Amino acid sequence: MTTYTVRDRYPLYLGGKDVAGQGEPAGQAAFDSGVWSRMAPADRASIMSAIARGLAARVSELAVLESMQTGRPLREMRTQLGRLPEWFEYFSALCRTEEGSVQPTRGSLLNYVRREPLGVVALITSFNHPLLISTKKLAPALAAGNSVVLKPSEVLPDGVLSVLPGLGAITGKALVEDPRIQKVDVTGGTPGGRIIASIAGGNLASVTAELGGKAPICVFANVDLELAVNGVAFASFIASGQTCVAGTRILVQRPIFENFIKALQKKSESIERRMGSPFHAGSMMGPLISARQLGVVEELVEAARADGVEVRCGGKRMSGLSPLDGHDLSTGFFYPPTIIADGPSTLVTSTRIWREEAFGPVICVVAFDTEQDAIRMANDSEFGLGSAVWTRDGAQAIRVANQLECGLVWINTHHRNDPSSAWGGFKNSGIGRENGVEAFHSYSKTKSVIVNYAPEEESRAMDDWFNDAGVEARYG
Repeated sequence: MTTYTVRDRYPLYLGGKDVAGQGEPAGQAAFDSGVWSRMAPADRASIMSAIARGLAARVSELAVLESMQTGRPLREMRTQLGRLPEWFEYFSALCRTEEGSVQPTRGSLLNYVRREPLGVVALITSFNHPLLISTKKLAPALAAGNSVVLKPSEVLPDGVLSVLPGLGAITGKALVEDPRIQKVDVTGGTPGGRIIASIAGGNLASVTAELGGKAPICVFANVDLELAVNGVAFASFIASGQTCVAGTRILVQRPIFENFIKALQKKSESIERRMGSPFHAGSMMGPLISARQLGVVEELVEAARADGVEVRCGGKRMSGLSPLDGHDLSTGFFYPPTIIADGPSTLVTSTRIWREEAFGPVICVVAFDTEQDAIRMANDSEFGLGSAVWTRDGAQAIRVANQLECGLVWINTHHRNDPSSAWGGFKNSGIGRENGVEAFHSYSKTKSVIVNYAPEEESRAMDDWFNDAGVEARYG
């Protein structure tokens, strides 16, 4: 069994060298040298493609490491990490094909606009998808020509990619405060995101923030019940519910409510019976990441129980031996799929767990009557990241999707992700976007170059604003 010790202080390595105590961010010298920032885009794209190939060749061993550090089932990690090379390939293509523009200016002027990298950028990731989240940020940042603070690689020049291990309140704060950092891209909770954005704003650094979520899923009465139950289970319990787009507020139209919740309960109990060692091929769900996270989940569930809601299944930390493989569940922070519904005199919508992010395998299932009821309840949140609609009515799907206050809406599916598809939230779920052209452009800045190509005679006649003869001259 691998164990980890959390320390107050960590060694600080930038570009492979111990630089504890240095204030200048790693990569500034590399950026200024132009070894990466001014490299021909075609050459930079070739290196990005080489990274993709190298990553693809090591998916199997990286999946083992990812499973060890997160507790997620190896089966899941192999599947997730198998897609990571797509991000480097996609942004390699954008890097190679990026075009500038020429503006329709007046007069004998050529005005072209080009994009240039920002400089040194800081990427701050969270615990739930270490490699996936890092890759989603790294690929566009590197493709745009920046130096990035995150692990050295032999295919990149020294200093272009560096790592800063340490505690967020110490190392992360120092990194974000450095005036040489031109952009901060963070995935984490909303309170931390606010702090980071306020610090970065003091230096006028740009910020992309993918923060908290409380994703609603609207299930209409016309669905195929089995498909919808399977889809909601995947949306809610993959990664033990530790994703910012996890389905946590399940809104089910009243005519199918009882049949739906019974089927979902049966599915949840089946998942619970198949929880064990992450390295068992049949393991369906792993533990929570830490004792602290387990405590957050337990507190919210117990508070809801005390308020009078009904806990239909789960709701208590797992212990004893796994029926799947005999794994001692008490050695990890295992928590089963948990379904919370209205109690005899308590509505789930009146409890903390309806509004606060538990970040665990806990969902609230409530009934609604009309389409407008579903939309109103779905939007009843400070968050607006992920959401989903389950319906056989295409027109209804579009109507509802267009009215949901979320940056991501899935129709009859969930968690679909592609490097070309914009990813980000509304309201308190963050600012900016990951993925796609928008993310690529967020890692660069535009420069407008205006060239006067008028004949010298025309310039003499038109460009002397302070001429002695009082002749009209060009202004602007």
